[in-house]
Formats: sequence, structure tokens, C-alpha cells
Amino acid sequence: MTTDAVLLLSPRINDTGLQLRAAAGRRGLRSHTATAWRAPAELIGTPVHVYGGPLFADAVGSVLGLALTQPPHDWLTVLPRELTGRRVELTTLAEARALRSPAFLKPPGDKLFPAKVYRDGSGLPGPDALEDDSPVQVSEVVRFLREYRLFVLDGEVRTASRYALDGDLAEAPLAEDPYRAEVSAFAADVLAASVGRLPSAVVVDVGLLEGGGWAAVEANTAWASGGYACDPDAVLDVVLRAGGPAEQLAEADRRYCRASASVVG
Repeated sequence: MTTDAVLLLSPRINDTGLQLRAAAGRRGLRSHTATAWRAPAELIGTPVHVYGGPLFADAVGSVLGLALTQPPHDWLTVLPRELTGRRVELTTLAEARALRSPAFLKPPGDKLFPAKVYRDGSGLPGPDALEDDSPVQVSEVVRFLREYRLFVLDGEVRTASRYALDGDLAEAPLAEDPYRAEVSAFAADVLAASVGRLPSAVVVDVGLLEGGGWAAVEANTAWASGGYACDPDAVLDVVLRAGGPAEQLAEADRRYCRASASVVG
């Protein structure tokens, strides 16, 4: 990273953004909080790394020459059943609307509709709201008793945090959690099964299922994920890699790049 690089934060800065701004300052990295949903003119031509939601990232990505990596939509569906703990399929919105039994439905990328248990597919957005070929992840309904967030760089967990107990927010550093050894062991299995199938900087969530057994929850973009009780300095390392200048992108990460749209307004 060049010494003139900047960490760009969205106008809607959250707790993680504030922590990253402080972490950037500790290592002498300049930060800039945007005041509008567009690329700051003064940063054009400067090496920029971004932290913010997908709308902000798309608004600034192409203008600032960013490479924004994200996990593939089918990552969870191609993991072995012993790591997912449930049936998981990737389909289209048109096909998901035809479901006539309960399922956990979510958009595998951006939050285009609420991720939750649906009684059937009739509750999904209609064709007037979203395209029929929009991807939808369909999962067997399970209950997670404990959920954990892992910030991963080059296949290794840099920092981790518990974020939920029985569906309710319950943040704690992994080091303070009684299941830390089990989480670490299961995370190693998930990452070993994901070699060559995730970008080098990514967020992976895992959890303990009701009735026992560990399962992968989902994978997320590091440049838009909350840090919970993770170490902000380690989170920053992952964020900087996941959303930075295109010229710094590793060849192996090229296939995970998001096609950023320039948003005007």
C-alpha cells in the first residue's frame, strides 16, 4: 500500500466504520468520510480503499478505479453437506416464487429482499419489483443457537467474534467464548474446503445448530460487513485487501470482482 492511500468511508458511517477510521489512524493511513453518495472529487487519482454498503461502493467504485471482491453466489451450495448442516440450493426468483412449503430464502449477494423463513414463495417480490432471473438461495429451515463472524485473509482467520445467541445480538470476542476451540476447528475445515472458491479477503459466518453440529451460515463481502467484537486492526487488514485499487488486485482474485456501477446523484 502506498503512503498516500486513503480509507474512504460512506456517509452513513457505522460503529465498524468508526473503529476502522481509528485503526487507520494508528497506522498512519489517512481516512476520509464521504459527505455524499458519490466519489469525492479530491480523491480521484488517489489510491483508495473503501468501507461501506453496496450502494456506496457501486457509486464510487468505477470512478475511483476500485476492485471490490465478493464471494460467489453459489459458495454455500457447493460446500459438502457435513459443512452446511442443511440442504442449500441456488435458484432464480421466478422458480422460488413457485415454492409451496416453508424455506429460508435470501438473496445471495446484495440485500434485495429480506432474508428470512418464508411460509412459501408467494411472499417474495413480484416481477414488477425484481427480475425473474434474480438469484435466490433456498435453504432448509434450521435454528442456529450460536453464530460467529470470521474475517479471513489468505485462507486464515485474522480475527473472529461471536455475534448472536439464539438469534439475538450477543457480541463477544472469540477468545472469551466457551466454544472458541470448536469454532476454530470448524472454521479450518470450512476454509480448507473453500480453497480456490473464495476471494483472498472475505468474511465467513459459522454457527452451532440446534441439536448439535456446526454449520457454515454464509460468506460476505469484507468491505461491507460489520466487525462486531472483532479486532479492528485485523478487520482493517481484510477490508483493505477486499476493496482497494484495481492495479493492486491479485490475479487469483480477479474472478471475484464485483461489476461496480457508477451511480449519479
